Amino acid sequence: NTVCHRNSSPAQSSLSEENINLKTLRELCFNGIPFEGGIRALCWKILLNYLPLDQTLWEEVYSQFLKEMIIQPGIAKANLGLAREDVTLEDHPLNPNPDSRWNTYFKDNEILLQIDKDVRRLYPDMAFFQRPTEYPCQLILDPQNDYETLRRRVEQTTLKAQTVNRNRSGVTNVSSPGKALNLYPSNEYEVLPNGSEAHWEVVERILFIYAKLNPGIAYVQGMNEIVGPIYYTFATDPNSQWKEHAEADTFFCFTNLMSENRDNFIKSLDDSQCGITYKMESVYSMLKDKDLELYLKLEEQNIKPQYFTFRWLTLLLSQEFLLPDVIRIWDTLFSDQDRFHFLILVCCAMLMLIRDSLLAGDFTVNMRLLQDYPISDVHTILTKAKELQDNS
Repeated sequence: NTVCHRNSSPAQSSLSEENINLKTLRELCFNGIPFEGGIRALCWKILLNYLPLDQTLWEEVYSQFLKEMIIQPGIAKANLGLAREDVTLEDHPLNPNPDSRWNTYFKDNEILLQIDKDVRRLYPDMAFFQRPTEYPCQLILDPQNDYETLRRRVEQTTLKAQTVNRNRSGVTNVSSPGKALNLYPSNEYEVLPNGSEAHWEVVERILFIYAKLNPGIAYVQGMNEIVGPIYYTFATDPNSQWKEHAEADTFFCFTNLMSENRDNFIKSLDDSQCGITYKMESVYSMLKDKDLELYLKLEEQNIKPQYFTFRWLTLLLSQEFLLPDVIRIWDTLFSDQDRFHFLILVCCAMLMLIRDSLLAGDFTVNMRLLQDYPISDVHTILTKAKELQDNS
């Protein structure tokens, strides 16, 4: 792609204009954004409707969220310490009232443990997420603060709740959930010194704040796979002035992306026109239109779209390819005005590109192909999807 190899790319020139022409920028980004000079991070922020806005303002808003959602509950817990004898019923941890502050705290812990389990597994084949960030959150890690960080909160919660699991021979093992959930495999994560935090901890905080601000959807497994590539892109920005704000920038861009994608995560909407079932069926109806023979073969083998397109669509293909390729696909998805329609074209292209194998294979072979997609060259896939778009 020529855009990637010039000293000053068209995208760069487009960004340097006083008033950015969004249409031109979309067209340039559609073909892939160069990494040099932090252009990709900047383009994504524009394409996800986050910029141009006063960035300092966003940073302040995000700091406010941190104070309200993480710091205040921590201070409240410290002040209400269980040793106090004058704790009122309202503040008591055993108060059954669903609106009590403690009840909220315990409910939040359930969400936090799920997030924690998922973010620790982000891109395990890459060291990036285990490494310390250059810009740990000073608001949270200030040594003057004696309230708990999310890391400490997870540790305390898992230590308190011992997990009983029964093995096949009927012997009951009591183990700490840390072990049971593989939260703390001894060799896998080095414990970082006080005052520093790993990139996955930053992602955990972003998802926890999102869950608190969006109680209707809270946190659903898979959101970690969507926030990961955004955070990675912003946190590896060569421009340190931008990189420093990666956490707040990721939070707002993730929120904007989820506002377009969240219906896929809401079970009660599955069968509505904005839900995931409709989108999965759209892949097959498009395939029927573009390649009837292949469509009939999949139908005949009773390979339903939900067997594989559920993951493709909800996670925006983040599980099907290596991270650099996912990021390249997202360049195109984010710059297409009708992002999620283009995603359906991409899914259809992926099927058509392996049509010969699918037509020759039986149910088992074909399911394996679709669960572990064999083509790794995303350029071929995107070219095919664009071709389908131009011919429709």
